[in-house]
Order: sequence, then C-alpha cells, then structure tokens
Amino acid sequence: MDYLGKIFIILLSSILINNFILSRFLGICPFLGVSQKISTAVGMGAAVTFVMALASVITYLAHYFLLEPLGMEYMQTLAFILIIAALVQFVEMVIQKTSPSLYQALGVYLPLITTNCAVLGVAILNINEKYDLFQTLINGIGGALGFTLAIVLFAGIRERLETADIPEPFKGFPIAMITAGLMSVAFLGFQGLIK
Repeated sequence: MDYLGKIFIILLSSILINNFILSRFLGICPFLGVSQKISTAVGMGAAVTFVMALASVITYLAHYFLLEPLGMEYMQTLAFILIIAALVQFVEMVIQKTSPSLYQALGVYLPLITTNCAVLGVAILNINEKYDLFQTLINGIGGALGFTLAIVLFAGIRERLETADIPEPFKGFPIAMITAGLMSVAFLGFQGLIK
C-alpha cells in the first residue's frame, strides 16, 4: 500500500471505525455535557479539533526530540498532560476574547478538554502506533473530526428528543444514555469497513 493510501486509511479509521467517543469510549464527559444544543457541540468540536491536532504534533515532537533522547520516555504521560493543559489555556483565552457567548455556553467543559482522555489518548496512540509526523497530524485531525461528528449528531438527536413524547422515567439523562448506546452500536457497523 502506498503512503497516501495509508494516510486515507488512518483518516477514515480515526473518524468512523475507531471513533474516540463511540468505539473507544474516550471523551465521554464533554460528549454528554455539551451536547444539548448543536451550536455548543460545534463550538466544542472546533475547540477539541484545534487542541487535538496541535497536541498531536507537539507531543510527537516532545517525545522524539526531548523525552526519547534524554531517556525519559517514562515521563510521557505527564509531559503530554502539561502540553495539552497549556494548549487548552490558549484556546480558552482565544474563545473568551473572540466569542464570549460560546465561552459561556461551553462553561466548565472547555477547561475539561485538559482532562479529556480522547486528547491524551490520541497523543499516546500516535506514539504507540509509531506514526511519522504527518500521520500523527492526520490521526489527530481525524480523531477530532470523529469526536465532532459524534457530538454534533448526538446534539441534533437530543434537540429533537426535547419535543418528542417520551415516557416520564426516560426523560433527560436516561434517554440520552440510551441514544448514546444506540449510536455506539451504529458506529460498530463500520468495523468491517477496512481490514
């Protein structure tokens, strides 16, 4: 398989087949917390996309040009968390200045990108899979696009459920969990897409 074919497979796989939320079950906190409205879901998806893509590249560089030469690979998780935290602080400041309404809508979930295990997961996965720098960037972008796809689809369904006739015991969080489970089952249908 040629290099471009491998890039396409990494991208498609990270968006659909190995979706961080619906297949790997990483990043559930913002998925459930910020998915009441499509507008906030899109904003969160954009923030996560920026952080995940940039974190993928910076953690790759930190691992191969700092941690590995110094023999400090055991510090990988701590170093990656610090890098992600710094990026999230930057994104938070930018969103607060450029879109105060989105900043208010995202609330506590914006700083929670720091502890979003999907962002840390993609950084560690890139190192474990031994991707080169470009593949790392593509996997980070693909993972973030998969995150955005899942959260926006879920927000759209939750908006429609607000007006649906749902039995009282299932209203709110219970129907959201059932919906998330059904979405996860639907995304498992992509498992045989690439061998």
